[in-house]
Amino acid sequence: MTKVLACVDVSVYAISVADHAAWAARRMDASVSILHVIGRKERGDLLDLSGALGVDANAQLLDSLARIDEESAKLAQERGRALLDTSRARLTEQGVAEVNVKFRHGSFVDTVAECEEDVSLIVIGKRGASADFAQMHIGSNLERVVRSAKRPILVASREWKGISRVLLAYDGGPSARKALEYMASKPLFGGLEVHVVTVGDDTPANRQRLEDATRVLGDRGEAVVSKLIPGDPTKAIGDYVRAEGIDLLAIGAYGHSAVRNLLVGSTTSAMIRTCLIPLMLFR
Repeated sequence: MTKVLACVDVSVYAISVADHAAWAARRMDASVSILHVIGRKERGDLLDLSGALGVDANAQLLDSLARIDEESAKLAQERGRALLDTSRARLTEQGVAEVNVKFRHGSFVDTVAECEEDVSLIVIGKRGASADFAQMHIGSNLERVVRSAKRPILVASREWKGISRVLLAYDGGPSARKALEYMASKPLFGGLEVHVVTVGDDTPANRQRLEDATRVLGDRGEAVVSKLIPGDPTKAIGDYVRAEGIDLLAIGAYGHSAVRNLLVGSTTSAMIRTCLIPLMLFR
């Protein structure tokens, strides 16, 4: 059976992730596995301070920190179980027939990598509990998962608002072609209004690229809106999303090397930061 992996944490995105996963599962006739990971806690606060505090004071401090650490771990366990129970109830209420939970300790990115082998789609919030909303930062876990995941990733917006219009930002690259093939063949996008946009100069090559993508999507038997737009990709795509009332943006993720993106950024990172609608990312 097709499976969706929904990654939830204690951020404000938890409910939205469940809602997006429910939407995808219903359209794909899929089950949902809800994953919550408690990360490895840094223990730098338990360093040997005997030289500064004296042996007795250091021992008392370590005992106190150990008790605090134990209580924090218990609280994290309880909070994680409550989060999973709430998410499972929400998915069940929305008509998902099969829902199971996964509660893990360790590296979030490594755990997702272990779980993704038998799933068709990963759903994750744009930012985690510690992300900076004011600065529009991308959650570090999201960026690392996107760079390493083999499966498509549905990045949930802060609130679920429904999806009827989808935009494919198409540049002809390998990840964009993967997105095109997925959209043309999977039930997730069946019956939705699909737009295809290529950003670039009005050249024969760009027009041919756009026509090829439109034809592939048109083979589904549904109308496709296509447009070639000049200008900066981030601005052009963002403007189109707002002007046309697009509900979901599908885009190839990180077309250049990871090192290059860390230094100069990318259209993908910019769209994740600034786009207020859900995104579907393909590598």
